[in-house]
Amino acid sequence: MSPTPATSLHLAVALDGTGWHPASWREPVARPRDLFTAGYWTDLVTEAEHGLLDFVTVEDGLGPQSSHFLDPDERTDQVRGRLDAVLIASRVAPLTRHIGLVPTVISTHTEPFHISKAIATLDHVSSGRAGLRVQITARPNEAAHFGRRTVARIEAYDHPLARKPVTDLFDEAADYVEVVRRLWDSWEDDAEIRDTATGRFIDRDKLHYIDFEGRHFRVKGPSITPRPPQGQPPVTALAHQSVPYRLVARQGDVGYVTPHDTEQVRAVVAEIRAEQSSAGRAGQVLHVFGDLVVFLDDEQAAAEDRRARLDSLAAEPYTSDARVFTGTAGQLADLLQEWAAHGLSGFRLRPAVAGHDLPAITRRLVPELQRRGAFRTAYEADTLRGLLGLARPANRYAAA
Repeated sequence: MSPTPATSLHLAVALDGTGWHPASWREPVARPRDLFTAGYWTDLVTEAEHGLLDFVTVEDGLGPQSSHFLDPDERTDQVRGRLDAVLIASRVAPLTRHIGLVPTVISTHTEPFHISKAIATLDHVSSGRAGLRVQITARPNEAAHFGRRTVARIEAYDHPLARKPVTDLFDEAADYVEVVRRLWDSWEDDAEIRDTATGRFIDRDKLHYIDFEGRHFRVKGPSITPRPPQGQPPVTALAHQSVPYRLVARQGDVGYVTPHDTEQVRAVVAEIRAEQSSAGRAGQVLHVFGDLVVFLDDEQAAAEDRRARLDSLAAEPYTSDARVFTGTAGQLADLLQEWAAHGLSGFRLRPAVAGHDLPAITRRLVPELQRRGAFRTAYEADTLRGLLGLARPANRYAAA
């Protein structure tokens, strides 16, 4: 289902350290000494809320950042180390009012029971602004951190020998999300009575065993956390090819894709919509967002010079899975509207330098889109589901 007219865009930003360019920490605006403080992340999310953005995602991982696909590298000239994304979102939640908070969670080695209550808690403390970005990992060194399973070594996700292990990881992620969703529903909305006169705090008949049994998980439930205010916080995932497209189609509310031109936009959207129909979800809202890394300046030459200078500091040209946009807010607005006309309902922008490109998004791109009538001028909903045009779902276990 196509959820949003092309003239009404959704916008999110993906926050990762000091920015997506590996030399971003060396920029004067980068604040690398503050990177592991609550104030740093609060400032970034507050800036995003100033721009009326739908939500922010926060990157996370189970091993140090690396320029290598599978293994840690030995570089000491780039940011290494992270704070926990769910805890960042929980810290920022009371200090913001409208913007959605979507931390990244690695499904491959974390338990769905733990994540269900963590995101439910985030939804409670943010009054309905939580989401979840689910991600897999195929890195053997990260599996070794836990010692409970081994992950077969692959050279690339699209390598022929990787097809089965990668498919298995994404199938596991789909089951993972299914367990999380059922646990969110394991408390009915009115399960808590809280009647001091009678001494009844909960109605036990409105807490439900989920009794999930699948190839990857056996989970009885119920959760220990009451149903989230949104019922079901939005689930999101990044997808580059057919196997993760199926995960988005089966379990996602928002899928992030990485086309590099209009032809790829059309092809990706068509494939996801076909998978959505095959999954029996054709009538449900499923957003498809385009991901772009952005270098934004008032003049294209300035953006190009800044990118070249950062590449020189990194000692190699910057490349990305997503298209790298280098130019002005007006040029980026043109591109977003062009791609939206071919089926994308929104965009997740990755600031190359968080201290520079995030304010450029909120203070240059957003006003340009507003001038064109393509973006909101005020927050029009109190929850993340509301901002995304998603209805609050009924509880699957509640009596009809």
